[in-house]
Amino acid sequence: MALLALGINHKTASVAVREKVAFAPEQVEDALMQACQLSGVHEVAILSTCNRTELYCSSASNGGETLLQWMSEYHQLPLEDLQSCSYQHLDADAARHMMRVACGLDSLVLGEPQILGQLKSSYAVAQSAKSIRSDLGRLFQQAFSVAKQVRTQTAIGENPVSVAYAAVSLAQHIFADVSQSSALLIGAGETIDLVARHLVQNGVKKITVANRTLERAQALASQFGAEAVLLSDIPEVLASADIVISSTASQLPILGKGAVERALKQRKHRPMFMVDIAVPRDIEAEVEELSDVYLYTVDDLREVIEENVKSRQDAAEEAEYLINHGTSEFMQQMRSLDAVGTLRTLRQKAEKTRDQELEKAFKMLNKGKSVEDVLQQLARGLTNKLIHSPSVQMKKASAMGRGDLLQLTQELFELAPNDTEDDS
Repeated sequence: MALLALGINHKTASVAVREKVAFAPEQVEDALMQACQLSGVHEVAILSTCNRTELYCSSASNGGETLLQWMSEYHQLPLEDLQSCSYQHLDADAARHMMRVACGLDSLVLGEPQILGQLKSSYAVAQSAKSIRSDLGRLFQQAFSVAKQVRTQTAIGENPVSVAYAAVSLAQHIFADVSQSSALLIGAGETIDLVARHLVQNGVKKITVANRTLERAQALASQFGAEAVLLSDIPEVLASADIVISSTASQLPILGKGAVERALKQRKHRPMFMVDIAVPRDIEAEVEELSDVYLYTVDDLREVIEENVKSRQDAAEEAEYLINHGTSEFMQQMRSLDAVGTLRTLRQKAEKTRDQELEKAFKMLNKGKSVEDVLQQLARGLTNKLIHSPSVQMKKASAMGRGDLLQLTQELFELAPNDTEDDS
């Protein structure tokens, strides 16, 4: 059985590719059930965010190619397109990769905390779909434990540098005084929550939150004294927004070029700053063609983010040490579990031999054999049966020149080379 981490992320694929392989929240459970039906795949969990789509699996050695083929068919993409931008990590490397993801060391924003919550959601959905059992379950728990250590023992979470923070920082470069701007936030998830917090901290007072459900928009808006509207109300409020930041799980664009054109006319071509954090994109790419619009995607935020991560580099090195230790600990744990299974089988075999020899002994006693004769026969029978298979295998190993197996046998059974010799 092998552990596998397979996927694409912001380092290997553009946003245009990532949005094609993203799993919508309502798709994940069904996708997990499908993946578990694949030959060689025993456990699977899916992590799908704006910056990555990854599958964590317990599988046979060929599980990676099987899953990549399935992803190609599921998303109706040429296999070659996925192969060119995907990566695969096995066993210890897979464990280390998941821990680096959980700690935010593999994120676009170094050390960002949201990914840990997304990984926990991935685990919960896999549990609900019954696509995760012992091996992956232990790996997830170890990843959560290491992430907690990194958060509490290093400064990786200090100096806020998230996608949300980067988006607001960029707005400050566009507007001389961002506090005088009005903002329209599309979505009501964690990222938009963070965006709203950063905007308020920078003095923005007029904020509108648009969401598919009004209740969720109101719950978020109430924290910041903002207005809540439905997605269908966006055309009515768009013209009054200087800043538009969108992050939803919609599979189709929410803002089209036509709607933005109409808003610009009402604004008499005063500039609009727009950031589309979503994957798939919420704002049509063609909007970038319009004059007076500054449109950025998550990929465009990279430069802003890179300026803010320098302070976290030392903390990241400390985190890598904790991750390496956590990986070693996990792999030792898994090897120990392998030994437990082997020992259980060995004990069962020994107990079966014992019971067989005891049965023979009782029969001999019932036939009137002396206790001394029966005990001697029992001892000889047990000895012969217990060492028969090891003796045969050792002779084969010796004939094949496998001195390493003979040496291992001596170590396992604590045999000194001259144990059988007489010292006299």
